[in-house]
Amino acid sequence: MPTLYHAPNSRSTSILVLIKEMGIADRIDVVEVTVSRQDGSGGPDPRNPHPEKKVPYLVDGDDCARERGAIVAFLTDMSPESGLGRPVGHPQRGAFLSWLFYYQGVMEPVLVLDWAKIDHRALQATFRDLDVMLNHLADTLDGQPYLLGEGYSAVDLLLSSPFHWLPEAAPTQPLVRAWIKRCADRPILRAITEQERTAARA
Repeated sequence: MPTLYHAPNSRSTSILVLIKEMGIADRIDVVEVTVSRQDGSGGPDPRNPHPEKKVPYLVDGDDCARERGAIVAFLTDMSPESGLGRPVGHPQRGAFLSWLFYYQGVMEPVLVLDWAKIDHRALQATFRDLDVMLNHLADTLDGQPYLLGEGYSAVDLLLSSPFHWLPEAAPTQPLVRAWIKRCADRPILRAITEQERTAARA
């Protein structure tokens, strides 16, 4: 059985939500571990086999997957019947993978650089700037509710996830704001987020 190493209230929460959304919670063993937090709390957990003690980390026998985009592809390929991925041979397979890689290679770096107030022409040339990235989302969402069309998919879960945790980073584009709200209103996401935040306050 694959094992997900997960730390509540972290990037790995989106993978936990995906597992629940896909209806495969009984097929994945979830192990909660501690991680080092930006505020200095927490710390590396010796139970976590990730080389850098980060999360999420998915182990399946001798194989493993790190980085959320890779884990999303791994899980949705494992259970194509969920409808949240786009398996090999699907006419949107390329678009699905492109959004996963866009998140890891463009969107998250741009958001982190903007949050850290780091600006340089070389960074903009490599990753785009915040406005270009957000306008790309808005252009895609013009005329459709989700990034791949009419139906919610794992790419919506992944790409909207930063804005659930950092509402102050919410963009001004109405189409993108409406999409973020649609994704945030998913019952499973709301339930898991509230559960983890309540546990953290206890």
